[in-house]
Amino acid sequence: KRQDLEGARAKGRDGAFLDRLALDEARIAAMAKGLREVAALADPVGQVMANWTPPNGLRISRVRVPLGVIGIIYESRPNVTADAAGLCLKSGNAVILRSGSESFLSALVICNVLNEAVVASGLPEAAIQLVPTVDRAAVGFMLGGLGGAIDVIVPRGGKDLVARVQTEARVPVFAHLEGVCHVYVHAAADLAMARSIVVNAKMRRTGVCGSAETLLVDREAAPAQLAPLLQALIEAGCEVRGDPATRAADTRVKPASEEDWPKEFLDAIIAVKVVDGLDAAIEHIG
Repeated sequence: KRQDLEGARAKGRDGAFLDRLALDEARIAAMAKGLREVAALADPVGQVMANWTPPNGLRISRVRVPLGVIGIIYESRPNVTADAAGLCLKSGNAVILRSGSESFLSALVICNVLNEAVVASGLPEAAIQLVPTVDRAAVGFMLGGLGGAIDVIVPRGGKDLVARVQTEARVPVFAHLEGVCHVYVHAAADLAMARSIVVNAKMRRTGVCGSAETLLVDREAAPAQLAPLLQALIEAGCEVRGDPATRAADTRVKPASEEDWPKEFLDAIIAVKVVDGLDAAIEHIG
């Protein structure tokens, strides 16, 4: 809702945060499209993934079954409300959602729409629930399992949120690490394709965790590829920070510090480095 965006802007939230919070017709349509795509997937419940018989003759099967009630704690990303609810429902699970406070009103509207659809489909309305408060104490109650009501917790957000969940949870946790997505340009890469991929990966939505943060260019590709890639990024409005080889290719490139390589900028900033082949790129990423 507009109130969420206005409230975040009044708090001085940065552009990347406001972008993640914003909803327009295109983004709402994208959420609906994503739900339809999930609905069209094969039903995973009951799928037999493997069969085997050990020497004692016991027949063993690995079968996909629902986990139960999944608690999902996420930061202020309204689209996660729809994505998480759809995935949980498709896999036969109920879900309790805890939205970030800045997106609570948007999450509430989305959840109300989902509840209407759930009831219309003949399922229990309680299959999708949103914690009806922004009080931080609610997170603690969820991490404690709500008296056995929650079977697993999934955090969706930055490292501070994930760290808290991993430290305080008294139920199983499915966690993730930070983003810091890399793009590697091989010596055999097509320049036009590389330019399109790099600019799109960085600039399509700079404030999301799937945005490219580091560009690694093969040293053999650098003579032909590096300068055009830098020019395309800079012309698209991206600040480029690079190593000496990158700075030599374009004087507009700013020096990269050691802190820039593992950094998740979540902004129109990218770190660029020239590397000695694929193995060096993998080593840098790792």
